[in-house]
Amino acid sequence: MQPEADSPQDPTTPAGPLAGVRVIDMTAVLLGPVATQVFGDLGADVIKIESPKGDTTRSVGAVRESGMASLFLHINRNKRSVVLDLKQPAGREALHRLIASADVLFHNMRPRALAPIGADYDTVARIKPDIIHCGAFGYGQSGPYADQPAYDDLIQSAVAMPSLFLQSVGTPCYIPSALIDRMVAQTAAYSVMAALFHRERTGQGQRIEVPMFETMAQMVLGEHMGGATFDPPQGPMGYSRLLSRFRKPYRTQDGYVSTMAYTDRHWRHFFEYIGRPGLTDDPRFRNLEARNAHIDELYEIAEHEYSQRPTEEWIAALRKLDIPVSRVHTLESLLEDPHLSEVGFFRWVDHPSQGRIRSMAHGTEWSRTPPQCRSLAPRHGEHSIEVLKELGYTEHEIQALRNAGITKTPQETEHARS
Repeated sequence: MQPEADSPQDPTTPAGPLAGVRVIDMTAVLLGPVATQVFGDLGADVIKIESPKGDTTRSVGAVRESGMASLFLHINRNKRSVVLDLKQPAGREALHRLIASADVLFHNMRPRALAPIGADYDTVARIKPDIIHCGAFGYGQSGPYADQPAYDDLIQSAVAMPSLFLQSVGTPCYIPSALIDRMVAQTAAYSVMAALFHRERTGQGQRIEVPMFETMAQMVLGEHMGGATFDPPQGPMGYSRLLSRFRKPYRTQDGYVSTMAYTDRHWRHFFEYIGRPGLTDDPRFRNLEARNAHIDELYEIAEHEYSQRPTEEWIAALRKLDIPVSRVHTLESLLEDPHLSEVGFFRWVDHPSQGRIRSMAHGTEWSRTPPQCRSLAPRHGEHSIEVLKELGYTEHEIQALRNAGITKTPQETEHARS
């Protein structure tokens, strides 16, 4: 674990490949904030627009101080928080001034909600013709689901993930992680970056829509389309190895181990190690195609063998055989993983209002313009006055906005919550 260290507290300091790019972040919950944090990590000036009530994720997870819950802290670094009541004309006017200075507007609202607050593409493009306007929401706008709300669990169901669990383990389940939100967030982030690159070459802005349903349907069916790929179908749908009821961490004598024998060489070495070299020439297991056709039988043999020895013995043996293997961590033991410790993945930092908190590295290595943590997650409205001044508002005008409840400072938002 790295020693305690102070973290810089200036999200506008130029650093990273997107230095000089300004992103208006009109998102909340998880998908949008994860996507916009990517831009902040890469050096963009991300301005998070929050309602007077704030992003709901401020209350999700462990809390030391109201409005600064653990989940919020991990998906909103490198951002500035500005409170604007967009239901009021003066709030929309402030947003439009901000749009005039921005390169990207990113939202995760259903499109029909944008026009009333002056954030639809046509309105925004009139103010800033070369802006990249990106929306990430549930469903594409040309289909019958266009106006339906969507969350991670719903999209998991819509793209058959619980049904895949039913087929493989006998019970429909959700993945215990908001993977849909995070995967769609990455799709949205690279889409905007590509659009910025196009603008750099052509000067043209554009609208981008990233629907969760279509994005994830493509990912799931890319693996499980199977026989339905062809006309007429050439067999059932589903990737048999992924759907095997035996595809899981293996129980050992004293715990569990995760391993992935995949190639002919992997299985040959495994069969030799367990004293059953003849299985290498078994027609069911001779090559990848045959193994996939008999995957339950193969994994059942492996399951029995792994139960005969302790975990550490398996890890040592499989590493010596160059068969991919991993420990099966708990959340708690993951914090103590020796590799993550060695690469400095976790770091204790001093948050200005939350005290000592554990932060995580970006995860990528760059030779010239690495992602940086320039600031930790902001308090609700922490930068309202600062950004309004940048937009040319006078002290008197800012005070009038505060008096009308159109913008707020952290002290005012905290008072409203208490």
